[in-house]
This record gives sequence, structure tokens and C-alpha cells, in this order.
Amino acid sequence: MIANFVGLDTQIPWCIINTNMTTPHPSTQNIKVAVDAAIFTIKNGDLCLLLIQMKKSPFEGMWAIPGGLIEDHETSLQSASRILKTQTGLHDVFLEQLKTFDDPGRDPAGRVVSVACWALVPDHQIPLKTTDKYLDVRWWRVGKLPELAYDHQGIAKEAVERLKSKIQYTNIVWSLLPEEFTLTQLQSVYEIIVGSSLDKRNFRKRIRDLKLIRPVGKKLAGAAHRPAELYRFRQRKLEYVEIV
Repeated sequence: MIANFVGLDTQIPWCIINTNMTTPHPSTQNIKVAVDAAIFTIKNGDLCLLLIQMKKSPFEGMWAIPGGLIEDHETSLQSASRILKTQTGLHDVFLEQLKTFDDPGRDPAGRVVSVACWALVPDHQIPLKTTDKYLDVRWWRVGKLPELAYDHQGIAKEAVERLKSKIQYTNIVWSLLPEEFTLTQLQSVYEIIVGSSLDKRNFRKRIRDLKLIRPVGKKLAGAAHRPAELYRFRQRKLEYVEIV
């Protein structure tokens, strides 16, 4: 049966109408989309944030969270992974979306909306590196951050709060530990992030009851006192469990 779509005298088979035709979006806005990634580790008993030192004006010499514009073919997390690798040398890290920062004046170069992410990495003395666009890259203690470029002070604050909250109801602490660790090392990471001491007996009982870790049959080499048992996480991926 032929359907009449155009007029009384013109008949077009419905099967040949192009339903994929699109028209350009009428908006004239000029908005860029970027990602910024707050990367944390534990170094020398402190929670630390990775920062890069800016070259370009008006932020020359200031420190910032690694970031950049999203390319046409990327998702925000793909873009964050690429930027982390090129700007810092880090890859294969725990990475999660944090929040969108969209204040119209956040970037003096123009309107840029940032999809902020946060990441966790173990401290393996990773050799950091950056590109010629930046002066330096280094870890900073979260409690002693310098003044940051753009609105990155706010991003850092949001990321720290998310980490402190999420570590209490998930197993993401695995991202901050080596493959093999002691129960003392595990408890220390929790205490550093939560900011308070935990009862040793209760903490260890809780961890064992949750069955998140398993002994590897080895002890920590080179310990000054009696060597401690080493453990591994049963799986190094996100689980929702109430820990502290």
C-alpha cells in the first residue's frame, strides 16, 4: 500500500523516506569541555595530591590539577586516562567521575566546563614525567597544598571529601596499597584518610569477617621485629561494603 505524505498528487513509498536526516543545532554557544583529574596516593604517612606546575599566563608558576580538553572521539574517562598518561606518566589507575564544574568565569581564556574525576594510585616510587607544556609535576601533601590555578582548590576539596566518604563503604583502599601488604599497613591507610585512630582488634576482626583479603603464605621481609603476615585483596575491583 502506498501512503501519501506530500500532497494529493504526489505519492512516496514510506520505505524510501530518509529518517536519518538531521539539521545543525541552532545554538551559537562556544563552550569547551575539559576533564581535570585529582590523583591521590599515600606517601610517607600522608595523603598526597598530584599537581602540575603551569607555564601559561595568567597562571605561570602556579600549580594545578592535571587536565585538558576532551577530544571529539573520547568519553570523559577516556580523556582523563589519556591526560594522566601524557601529563604525568601514570596509567592503569582507579578512576571515577567526581562532579561537573561549570562556573562561567572559571577559565579566563573562555567558557570551559570541566568534568572532574578522581584517581587513586599506590606509592611505588612511580617516576613522574610531564610534557613541555608544564614546568614540573610532583606530589603535594593534601594538608599543605599551595594556591591552585583556576577553580582547582574547589575540585581538590570535593575530591578529598569524596575519598574520605567512599573509603568507609567500599573496598577502594586496594588502589592505595601494593599487591601484598600487612594488616598494619592496611589500617594505617584508613587512619590517614579518615583522620582518626582505629581500634586494632576491632578493625582486624571487621576486615577478616568481610573476607576481602586473604593471606599469601609469606611474611614481610626485613622487618625489625617479628615478621608480619602478608595479605592480598581477593579481587582488586570496586565492592560496596561497610568497613569503618
